[in-house]
Amino acid sequence: MRKRGCCRSNSPVIRHGSYAEGENKLSKQETWSFGDHAEIRIAVEIADTWWGRFRGLMLRKPLPPAAGLWLNPTNSIHMCFMRFAIDAVYFNDRMEIVKIVKNLHPWLGLSACLKATSVLEMKAGEADRLGMKVGMKRIVA
Repeated sequence: MRKRGCCRSNSPVIRHGSYAEGENKLSKQETWSFGDHAEIRIAVEIADTWWGRFRGLMLRKPLPPAAGLWLNPTNSIHMCFMRFAIDAVYFNDRMEIVKIVKNLHPWLGLSACLKATSVLEMKAGEADRLGMKVGMKRIVA
C-alpha cells in the first residue's frame, strides 16, 4: 500500500530567490555591456512575463556583484517585500540609460521614470561601482 504524500522525483528543485550554483533562476539570461565601456559587463536575468515582473526581486537574497534583473516592459518599481537595497537603472526603447536611482531602501522605496520602457535592478552601489551613466547605450554581448 502506497503512503499518501510520499513520493520521490528526480526533477530539479527550484528554490525561489537563490543564486546557489546549479539552481534555476528566471527563464532567460543575457550578458550586457555598454558601447565603448567594455569594462562594464553585467549578468542579467530577464523578467519579461507578468509573473516574472510581479515576483521581481521580492523575498530574494541579495544579488551578487555585476548581476541584475531586467524588468521589461515597465517604467516603475516598488520595494515592498524586498530584503535589500537596490539601484534602479531605467532604459528607453533604444536601450539608452535615461535615469539612475541609487540606493532604494527595502519597504520604503518607490520609483518611476515616464521616459523609460524598462528597468534594470541591481544591488545598491553597483551602478556607481560599474561606472554607469545616463546616456550610455546597452549592447548584448
